[in-house]
This record gives sequence, C-alpha cells and structure tokens, in this order.
Amino acid sequence: MASTYLTPKEAADLIPGMTTSTLAQLRFKGQGPKFLKPTPRKVVYRERDVIDWLEASERTSTAEVA
Repeated sequence: MASTYLTPKEAADLIPGMTTSTLAQLRFKGQGPKFLKPTPRKVVYRERDVIDWLEASERTSTAEVA
C-alpha cells in the first residue's frame, strides 16, 4: 500500500485547531506525529502516522492523565 505524504500545512489541516507552528513545536519536543526529513530543510508526514497519532490521544474522561 502506497503512503500519502503531507506537508506540515496539509498535516495541520487534518487536525482540527492545529497550526503549522504548533506542529513545529511538537517536532522540536518529540511529542507530535512521526515525520520524515528527506532534506535538512524539508519535513513531510505520512498521512497514516498523523491519523495514528491523533487517534492515540483518545480519552473517555477529562480526568485521564495524558
């Protein structure tokens, strides 16, 4: 199955309320979705990795610790 690769803008558009700058901060902290760097200045995301990361944040209560 072929992967769909997304720019940071496209990845942010998949996640309601997400911005490219927030994604950049998450990358810096190692807390966001997995990403690839084919060149030193280029970042891309696999669509599946973004969806998996988002779905991993599922909670059933606001009292749960993230």
